[in-house]
Amino acid sequence: MTRPATGCKSRTRMLWVAAIGLSVFLATPAISHSQTDTSSNRLLRDTIPPAPVTSLLASDRKYDNGEAIDLTWVPSIDDQLLHGKITAYQIFRSDNGGEFKKVGDAIPGDNQFSDESVSYGHSYVYYVVALTAGGRAESIRTASLIAEREWINYNRKYLFLIGFIIAGSVVYFIETARRGKKLFIRRIAGLEAVDEAIGRATEMGRPILFISGTQDMDNVQTIAGITILGHVARTIADYDTKIRMPVSRSLVMTAARETIKTSYLAAGRPDAYSDDMVNYVTDEQFGFVAAVNGIMVREKPATCFYLGAFFAESLIMAETGYSIGAIQIAGTAMPTQLPFFVVACDFTLIGEELFAASAYLSNEPKQLGSLKGQDVGKAIALAMMIIGTIAVTVGQAWDVEFMNNIAHWLNSAFKTN
Repeated sequence: MTRPATGCKSRTRMLWVAAIGLSVFLATPAISHSQTDTSSNRLLRDTIPPAPVTSLLASDRKYDNGEAIDLTWVPSIDDQLLHGKITAYQIFRSDNGGEFKKVGDAIPGDNQFSDESVSYGHSYVYYVVALTAGGRAESIRTASLIAEREWINYNRKYLFLIGFIIAGSVVYFIETARRGKKLFIRRIAGLEAVDEAIGRATEMGRPILFISGTQDMDNVQTIAGITILGHVARTIADYDTKIRMPVSRSLVMTAARETIKTSYLAAGRPDAYSDDMVNYVTDEQFGFVAAVNGIMVREKPATCFYLGAFFAESLIMAETGYSIGAIQIAGTAMPTQLPFFVVACDFTLIGEELFAASAYLSNEPKQLGSLKGQDVGKAIALAMMIIGTIAVTVGQAWDVEFMNNIAHWLNSAFKTN
């Protein structure tokens, strides 16, 4: 009874195997044919030259010195529809009707190029070439274009207005000071103590040490220190006190000697001046510091001035001055060194106070007017930052259109590029 059933199952399995084999056999040629057809299409596509770029436009860059021309175009249709067919774009240029030469490349997908190798007053013509593995296609030529020079950048008219206000403020305050009207300047404790510190050294019969930093005369902080030296030297000449000024730059030595000599001459005591008041030590940073510390320990100056640009040597000198009991007045615009001076010195001119010292000490109308005019500029900048911060915060937090408009206007008005 079981044999017929076994034979039936065997025949059924054979039929299923035959059906599956036939299906695989019939499907295999179709797949192979499809793959061959795809490869043929790709090969055919790669041998056909591409479509050129269209709408090529050349425009002179506005508000420059006639040194750039910008190109824009619509990419090749093959770049838009068949990604990977375009391999690159090449930009060609003719200068004053001469031969066309390649001036740059652009990657697939790009639609702009800036030619920054042009010259003012020259005439240029451009075209763009689209490249593929199968060939190249040139665009139409642009019209002849001359690189022009613009003298005024109207995009920065608001900066001009601010500059005009600041310049007007400087002139106004200079004239006000010349008429004898006293201009308010915030009291700076470190500068108020200069005369007292010099007087203390005079009473003790000990010298004054003046350090104008470790940088050369091309550093604005060194110049500020030498400017203050003029006032200090004039007071020293009046009090008949000694001054020692070791320097680490030869040009600083020359400038310091001339400054002190002028101060002694103004005080009516040119005979008391000596070149030995200023001496060059070394350009090497810590060699200079060692020499200065040696002078402090040996001569024990009653007052030490550190006014200029300082680095790691600031704390070393300030600590040595503190150990000998000297009055120390420091000033620098180096943010990393200010904490050391604040801790170790009696008075510290922080940042901008160093540059304001000359006007503060001399009361000269031009310097006072310039200082007050700069304050007007700082007030304008501070007001703009406050208004901009409030406008952006309120506009984005509560979606207030009026505040968003103010923020957008400030951004566009003072954008520098």
